[in-house]
Amino acid sequence: MLRKGITESFGAAIHGLSTAHLTDGVISRSKRMILDTLGVGLLGTRTSVFNKVLQYSQSFTSEDSSTVWGKSSLDLPPYFAAFVNGVAVHSMDFDDTWHPATHPSGAVLPALLALAESLPQQPSGLDLLLAFNVGIEVQGRLMRFSREAFNIPERFHPPSVVGVMGSAAASAKLLGLSPAQCSHALAIAASSAGAPLANAATQTKPLHVGNATRRGLEAAQLAHMGIEGNPAILDMDSGFGVYYKDYHPSSMAGFASGDLKWVLEGQDVAFKRIPAHLGMHWVVDAALEARAQLENTVGSFDLDQIRRITLRVPPSKYIDCPSPSTEHQARHSFQFNACSALLDNRVTVSSYCDADRNRPALKRLLTKVEVETPEGNQPSFDNMYSEVELETHQGLRFLARCNTFYGHWRKPLSQEDLVEKFRGHASSVLSTEGVEGVTDVVGNIEKVKNSSILGLYLRRTSSQHEQMCRPRENT
Repeated sequence: MLRKGITESFGAAIHGLSTAHLTDGVISRSKRMILDTLGVGLLGTRTSVFNKVLQYSQSFTSEDSSTVWGKSSLDLPPYFAAFVNGVAVHSMDFDDTWHPATHPSGAVLPALLALAESLPQQPSGLDLLLAFNVGIEVQGRLMRFSREAFNIPERFHPPSVVGVMGSAAASAKLLGLSPAQCSHALAIAASSAGAPLANAATQTKPLHVGNATRRGLEAAQLAHMGIEGNPAILDMDSGFGVYYKDYHPSSMAGFASGDLKWVLEGQDVAFKRIPAHLGMHWVVDAALEARAQLENTVGSFDLDQIRRITLRVPPSKYIDCPSPSTEHQARHSFQFNACSALLDNRVTVSSYCDADRNRPALKRLLTKVEVETPEGNQPSFDNMYSEVELETHQGLRFLARCNTFYGHWRKPLSQEDLVEKFRGHASSVLSTEGVEGVTDVVGNIEKVKNSSILGLYLRRTSSQHEQMCRPRENT
């Protein structure tokens, strides 16, 4: 059944939202998202998948060019700069996660920064911030058209569906498109949406975010040139509704009357402490607590003491990987992350490298793991929990449960810890001047007159990084 006016309302809102609509809460949260995205993106420029897509993208040229993050003297056409930077953001599965489930920032920010650098008149930091929030808002609204979207995904990777729409909306806003053109940008983007979840835990998964951000940018540019799509793309079950089994769209209203309530203001994002699927954070925190209980009771932690490790997690096939053989599979394995936390008393970036992943002690631990999926443990990032129970050969049992990990929207990272995370990642690529410059610009972005200064700092690499070999990534 055709529902009238929904797509038009989105086009009108994308066009009509102004910086006056931004609230202090939205500004604060979105600046945190931007800083974290740049940090994990810079770290991601050291991965194999990033360098492969960079090599591919360097065969394309155009009159316009945009910054490749972490590269002092390398530019790409805006479309490909958005692509490679988007891949970098998701290359280690380290980027922010929202509820309903998606990675909102990586699909929007690379397109905006690439587009901003190519415009005849550079937008201000506040203009950039507005466009970013428009892209985030559209994703948040679209995900609420379906109850299915509230659970851990089963069929497609959400950034490939809502992310490309958010990128199109944000790019359309920065381009200053008319309401009708904004609607057409969404329609064009919808025909580039979708990526099967079967490619999760592979090197192709980061391409989902890279493709979402570049194809949304492309959709807005094509709409700017006069290409049209179905002006009711969001209204129809055969339009955007094809991605959901229970599709109930609603209008994007309230901005004209000043009654707009930003989705981001009511629902914060989660920031990751480890480079892995969000679900891994619950099981890691529970494993660390169970380990501490055992150690405090017997006075030491000896792997040979452990007879059985029981994980109680929500049902989800694509993050239940008992014997991961690649780095990307390990990022999606309840079993691996629990055992890595037990073995090392921490999980870090290096936990997923070949040497750490293939240790005999870790493989022995993995053979002791059993996974249970209790009926009441919902596959939702808002409601799930993880339990880790250790049983020793002496019959002792140690049970720990994590309901909310540090970094979740209910227990957000402090600003100090968020900035420390950014600096730790960015300093592996940028010089001190670059790290501090990006930190300062993002922290005061609403006051920045020319947003291109951000690109300048993203090029300030350290001499050590320019000379070093890239670390290997398992393929």
